[in-house]
Amino acid sequence: MKKDLLTLRDLSSDDFDSLFIRSFELKKRLGLGITDQPLQGKTIGLIFDKASTRTRVSFEVAMIQLGGAPLFLSAKDTQLIRNESVSDTARALSRYLDGLVVRTYSQDLLKELAAEASIPVINGLTDLYHPCQVLSDLMTILEKKERVSELKIVWVGDGNNVAHSWLNASAILGLNLVISSPEGYLPQERILELAKQDAGDSIRVVSDPKEAVRGADVIYTDVWASMGQESESAHRKKIFKPYQVDEALIGLAKKDVIVMHCLPAHRDEEITADVLEGGHSVVWDQAENKLHMHKAVLEKYISH
Repeated sequence: MKKDLLTLRDLSSDDFDSLFIRSFELKKRLGLGITDQPLQGKTIGLIFDKASTRTRVSFEVAMIQLGGAPLFLSAKDTQLIRNESVSDTARALSRYLDGLVVRTYSQDLLKELAAEASIPVINGLTDLYHPCQVLSDLMTILEKKERVSELKIVWVGDGNNVAHSWLNASAILGLNLVISSPEGYLPQERILELAKQDAGDSIRVVSDPKEAVRGADVIYTDVWASMGQESESAHRKKIFKPYQVDEALIGLAKKDVIVMHCLPAHRDEEITADVLEGGHSVVWDQAENKLHMHKAVLEKYISH
């Protein structure tokens, strides 16, 4: 029976562990020049409604390195733009492809595609969730800290799709997660409350970013206005200014704190340029690890 990866709640803690183990194996083997091609003869489609640099390139390169073929499909170039039903599209593509990676606005559209497709569907980003991003983020934390448990992970900024996936991961893994967002910009209440029900006191909301980051092992931030929110940018800059990750803020965290950002970054807005390029930043390792984690995800979902 085919499996989909629509949110991190589709994974068990054992699934997380197996993906971490395999992504590190694949990264090490690639570094040694060893070729792994378990997906030889397989083809995935990438249906993208939204612009992408890292997610698109890392999935395409991951599929090629695993011996398969990626086929990029801009949504505007498909018959979906002419109101072909999602069901008909999913059923037809299932006859050609071995899997789909979808980057779109609507989580409901993604769910409909997955329900109608007979091939695995992987969430490459929606307005609600970004599961593969957080998988590679967790890989990076493991790489730098050798564990994710008992670490204080602080999300500073907009309660967006990446924050939602951090909540999902925390619910499954019991992470010590602190969310620090302005009033009115917290993660969606139902996602936050469900995660807190599962994880208990390990998930907290602390509105003051200075209080939130005290003793932090990991500080994570993201853009203040996500794709589709550009018209709110000027207003959000005023609201989020106290949540900027700068040297003063990271000075309140542990001395060996790591700073993360899923990119693209707006330097000197949500994060200052000196922090982004400073000794605490792991953003480039974080970006690289998308390749290795995406290889592990594709192998897990497409090879069966």
